[in-house]
Amino acid sequence: MKKKKVDRRIKYTKMVLKESFITLLENKDISQITIKEICNDADINRSTFYSHYSDQYDLLKKIENELLDNFNIYLTEFDQKSNNMDVILVTEKIFEYLKENARLFKLLLSERGDFNFQKQIMMLVYHNIINEITDNNKITKEDAEYVYAFTITGCVGIVQKWFDEGMKKTPYSMAEMVVKLTMGLINVLKE
Repeated sequence: MKKKKVDRRIKYTKMVLKESFITLLENKDISQITIKEICNDADINRSTFYSHYSDQYDLLKKIENELLDNFNIYLTEFDQKSNNMDVILVTEKIFEYLKENARLFKLLLSERGDFNFQKQIMMLVYHNIINEITDNNKITKEDAEYVYAFTITGCVGIVQKWFDEGMKKTPYSMAEMVVKLTMGLINVLKE
């Protein structure tokens, strides 16, 4: 099935609405942002906004979905290029993607962000890593899921700290840290 080409004017309109919304969201809670503010900042009229989005929550959801889709495509493309799955390499690629989209991820993974979005991001990571953890480390899938739940919560904190400190550490060193911490938990469970 061929994908319908989006008109450049529509692309531009959506881009400026997203940028305006993100700028506002960096400074205030979503419940305090009005459609009028978004439109004024974007220099777009309200009827144009409503032709694309129902409200600011719909705009946020569409931004999140686009980011999730792109993140999933990024991981899938990497997985197809790589014959063997190296957990550190996959995790490094995740940190590279986070860094490339730091402004948006920093916002969405913060306290102003949507917790469901955070869970969805981590579920994408989960599906790419959980089998590798269980296959190579001789722990049960149930134990791996506990390790995963614990690690993911910690990873959100690690990513937030990394963003807050200006991403001084390289994606590789962050990946190595996360994998070492996770493997330490796995080793405790194997004992």
